[in-house]
Amino acid sequence: MKAAIQGYEGCFHEIVARSYFGQGVETVPCATFREVASQVASGKCEYGVMAIENSIAGSIIANYSILQNSSLQVAGEAYLRIEQNLMALPGTKLDEIREVHSHPMAFLQCIDFLDSHRWKLVETEDTALSARRIAEKNLEGIAGIAGRLAAQLFGLEIIAPAINTIQHNYTRFMILKRHDHYIDPQADKASLYFKTSHTHGSLFQVLKQMEDSMINMTKLQSYPIPEEPWHYLFHVDMEFECLDDYIRTLDKLQNTAHEVHVYGVYKKGVNTGI
Repeated sequence: MKAAIQGYEGCFHEIVARSYFGQGVETVPCATFREVASQVASGKCEYGVMAIENSIAGSIIANYSILQNSSLQVAGEAYLRIEQNLMALPGTKLDEIREVHSHPMAFLQCIDFLDSHRWKLVETEDTALSARRIAEKNLEGIAGIAGRLAAQLFGLEIIAPAINTIQHNYTRFMILKRHDHYIDPQADKASLYFKTSHTHGSLFQVLKQMEDSMINMTKLQSYPIPEEPWHYLFHVDMEFECLDDYIRTLDKLQNTAHEVHVYGVYKKGVNTGI
């Protein structure tokens, strides 16, 4: 089985792929999220792993557009606690470090720790790739910030674990596949988008359809329609106890909204640590 991931070997997307599919999965690194979608849509990979939101930074809006335009199906979801670690060549001491290399987002997540040291920060395109370069080029006095898998894969030593400022930092990932209309009988979550008319109360009328149902709306996210300025699509995640509740609610939405598109009906994921 092949799974396309955004990022490089040892990145957080690979951690999720190994956890979700098993250690035997073959991951295909992609430079961008669009490339992940393309790998799946073309059939080169059976699945794709794509981050969709973070518990601190919020939604990755651009990835909702990828979902909308790729005709892919959401087959599942996974949550990962993001733990950043300072790593270097084995035997390196903290006071021997001159520079730290990593992705800008990793620096932001570890700002309190980094502010307590006088290191030069060098921004790179990927956390795991930074770790790989340190190992391959035998860079003494240079540390990287990345996940534990990167240290394991490239033989680096973690000299300061869990340096991210906020420890309860989770990212939600969607598992993508080519559309096949299959619905897992055990499914208890759905992701979809709808469009409303640009008139007073139109959004309220759509959301009201879920008021008396057994549906729990866990997310409502608006994002713009590029070709229609100041008009929006609304992404909804909903949880339910049985498929009949979901189907009844979907029928109501389709009768009220102008456009409804279901990305996928799947088994909801749970928060797990690294």
